Amino acid sequence: MSETKQTPGADSRRAVVIGSGFGGLAIAIRLQAAGLRVTLLEKRDRIGGRAYQLEDSGYTFDMGPSLITAPEIIDSIFRAGGRRLTDYVDLVPLDPFYRIYFHDGTHIDYVGDLERMRAQMARFDEKDADNLDSFLDRTRPIYDAIIADRLGSKPFDTLASMLRFMPTIFRLKAFLPVTMFVNRFFRDFRHRFIFSFHPLFVGGNPFRTPSIYLMIPYLEREGGVWFTRGGMYSVVRAMGRLFEELGGVIETAAEVERVLVEGGKAVGVRAGGTEYRADLVVSNADPGHTYRHLVDAKHRRHWNDRKLDRQDWAMSCVLLYIGTKRQYPQLEHHTLILTERYEGLLTDIFDRKILPDDFSMYLHAPTRTDPEMAPPGCESMYVLVPVANNRSGIDWSTEGPAFADRIIDYLEAWGLDDLRAQTEVLHIFTPDDFASDLNATLGNAFAIEPKLFQTAWFRPRNRSEDVEGLYLVGAGTHPGAGVPGVMLSAETTYGCIADDLGLPPQWDWAEPATVALDPSLRVRTVASLDEPRSTGSLHAAELES
Repeated sequence: MSETKQTPGADSRRAVVIGSGFGGLAIAIRLQAAGLRVTLLEKRDRIGGRAYQLEDSGYTFDMGPSLITAPEIIDSIFRAGGRRLTDYVDLVPLDPFYRIYFHDGTHIDYVGDLERMRAQMARFDEKDADNLDSFLDRTRPIYDAIIADRLGSKPFDTLASMLRFMPTIFRLKAFLPVTMFVNRFFRDFRHRFIFSFHPLFVGGNPFRTPSIYLMIPYLEREGGVWFTRGGMYSVVRAMGRLFEELGGVIETAAEVERVLVEGGKAVGVRAGGTEYRADLVVSNADPGHTYRHLVDAKHRRHWNDRKLDRQDWAMSCVLLYIGTKRQYPQLEHHTLILTERYEGLLTDIFDRKILPDDFSMYLHAPTRTDPEMAPPGCESMYVLVPVANNRSGIDWSTEGPAFADRIIDYLEAWGLDDLRAQTEVLHIFTPDDFASDLNATLGNAFAIEPKLFQTAWFRPRNRSEDVEGLYLVGAGTHPGAGVPGVMLSAETTYGCIADDLGLPPQWDWAEPATVALDPSLRVRTVASLDEPRSTGSLHAAELES
């Protein structure tokens, strides 16, 4: 017979959160701050989900997200708990945001300063440079709709809510594919790329992702692009610490096997033979895994297996985590290296689902900003190459090492001299690892692809359509992937729960934000995470490691 656990705390209502990625941590903090007794269950040995961290031989690698935009959205989670983000982490602004190398050897530093952007663009097409302001004027209303009008943090759980949104979509022409929208303003292939590639950061194909996602580059320009000393995992540690300070409980190495449903209502979960009874359950797991593997089929009229099979799941990635004995100064903190093909390459990845001969890649070299993420004089980097999800049928057990060799050969020829000989640490992460380590359907990297008819009302809802008391949070629900999107999903989900349970509102991130603009607020460093906690912790060692 299974043991039954109940979470400690002062309030009588209990919540269980499945998964400790940014979405799970954010909703756990909000619910704990609202007075519920929350237990956070994590499959792996440490919290973090896709925002995990790898350490090997003095090299430190963030395994997933590598930057922060809109830090005020993250700060709102800390404010819900009576704290500030800058009480826990040291935010560092990045300049440039990205360096983008094109196939012809040219490059553009993508920056927030409009004069510098215009000057760079004018080298290739003066008319394009002149059109930059017009482009931003047309994307500002999209940003306003998602951020100022808070559509990114409102649930689309009824047809009426979607119908109310449609006039905005049509007025802004935000239904157009991103590339179609962008190409109306720019002629040069470089400029067409740098203002359209952002959907790839949330698993979308810019040639069919709706232009509502053009709020991402505007978000970057408004609030900057940031990093935290010690890596993005310092934000994970900070959120875990805050949750425990508020009295929340973290259980690691506790993979959830089943959502318990009685009378059509979620009443808890089972993990490792233990039942965690609760008044509500929130899943930060991949929605395909949540519904197919955690909720019995008899409870799923809407998200049945057939409907799950019909979804277009996002692309995946192959990631190389490389520690080198020397540094490569031609790399910025974020560097993109592009092949000549753009649309054709994405067609191979998203539609044909083949492994093409060419590839574009994204490199994260945090040692450019934080040298302590590698031994002295060394480089810690990850290389991300978009690939098809596992509908491709590719055997990554054999193809992975061969593909990694191709990537290293390419980088050496491109200009990272002697990369193979200089490499001390190499780890390869493939779609198979997304599937096994993160329970990602078909090994996807970003949950459900953000197509027009897989956006807003068409995504899995934050409040489950099938099971009362079951809620979703994270990249697979509204508004979508990316750190800001996942944090906003927690706000949306909290709003649903608050309506259902009569909890207090926690919506204040749209207030004028100083966290992203005032460097004087960087008052404490990552070292502050080693200070004593205000409450006990079941897994303090895991959070500090």
